[in-house]
Amino acid sequence: MLRVADPQTTIWDELLPEEAKRLPAELAQIDAYLEDERFIAPWRALFAPLLGRPSIPIETLLRLLYLKHRYGLGYETLCREVSDSIGWRRFCRIGLDRPVPHPTTLVALVSRAGPATIEQLNAVLVAKLADDKLLRGRKLRIDTTVVEADIDFPTDADLLEHAVRKMGGLVRRVKARGAARRTAFRDRGRAAGRRMRQLAKTLRRRTGLALGEVDRLTGEVAKLARAMVAEVEAVGRNARRALARRPRDGRLRRLVEELDETIGQTERLLAQTAQRLAGNRVIPDRLVSLADPDARPIRKGKPRSPTEFGYKLLVTEDGRGFVADHRLERGNPPDAPQLVPAVERVIAVTGRAPDTVVGDRGFGTAANDHALEALGVKRVGLQPNGTPGKARLALERTRRFRRLRNWRVGIEARISHLKRSFGLRRTRLRRLGGARTWVGLGIFAYNLQPMTVIAG
Repeated sequence: MLRVADPQTTIWDELLPEEAKRLPAELAQIDAYLEDERFIAPWRALFAPLLGRPSIPIETLLRLLYLKHRYGLGYETLCREVSDSIGWRRFCRIGLDRPVPHPTTLVALVSRAGPATIEQLNAVLVAKLADDKLLRGRKLRIDTTVVEADIDFPTDADLLEHAVRKMGGLVRRVKARGAARRTAFRDRGRAAGRRMRQLAKTLRRRTGLALGEVDRLTGEVAKLARAMVAEVEAVGRNARRALARRPRDGRLRRLVEELDETIGQTERLLAQTAQRLAGNRVIPDRLVSLADPDARPIRKGKPRSPTEFGYKLLVTEDGRGFVADHRLERGNPPDAPQLVPAVERVIAVTGRAPDTVVGDRGFGTAANDHALEALGVKRVGLQPNGTPGKARLALERTRRFRRLRNWRVGIEARISHLKRSFGLRRTRLRRLGGARTWVGLGIFAYNLQPMTVIAG
């Protein structure tokens, strides 16, 4: 059951001195800004209005999520800090004699909300900022970056060893549910682990002979995984027969579905490993994690980390520092086709075309220049790839274009700030939906901060 607020006050709150009741300036402004009913509307579809156990108040949940992403806290640390602070308790509308919500409750509510609700929440905030004339959208700078997935650096042998151990654990759980008990199965997890330890010792030698040894050990791990897939497929077939006789066993159904998914991922890993051992180092749409199968390798050309593993984020910043639009995508889609839709989404919010749009060379195409001019953009600061002609070179040497180019560079600092202070360096939620939820909450918390400075 949806609970919007907790209107009850206690005598302990009334006994507090006025100094203790007063919130810090930043929290007081955000508290007043979140009073709008529009921030509650996205959550109404998730709860029945009258039936079920009452949820924690949505106004409390919003403020807790702001504090979490504003200060980079884990759920357990967040609940502990809120419980220990009178100011944060009053900001979150939690009475002094009331318990702070349990961390697992917050995890469940964020998971239940999902990316769709968080996207609506950000849309409401951006629309409110535009209505209050804080976000004007007159100048836009756009860039892309990588949000890393919460995974280790992937190797073929490590992924296959993980797949072997995961299949073994799933089979044991399926048999514990009383399905496929008589199906023959041998767990090869320990054998795969021994090969991985040998591989780790081999890599310390850092010689040409060591690389050949690595390929040999990787092939042995692949052989173990291939043999195990055949046995696990038989377990899966018999488990599905047991499930047909027990259609209401939801836990067994979930185990069988996860087992089928893991078998598919392992077969995909085996195909990747075979290609790599055959000498093919360029494998499109490569699987880099079993825990986060939506993550992809992305090359951005950075000297420090030429290849990153995660998702690609498009950030559109307006002249006052607000993130007016963002999109997180799987893999490494090209930058240029994303430019015009991003500008159109900002126009839909502000009601007017921006005067200035700038971006790096990834967005610089003649088609984008013409499309932005058709939308009514007066100054376009996109640098095309390749060697410019004489007319283009003369344009890029003008003072106005140089000023646009210099202003564009500032979005690199904004992205760095988002990664350092609002958790956008690495998503702690898995798969594409989880990553979009994490990024959306970080940008929601970020946009509230400059509001307190500009609204003053």
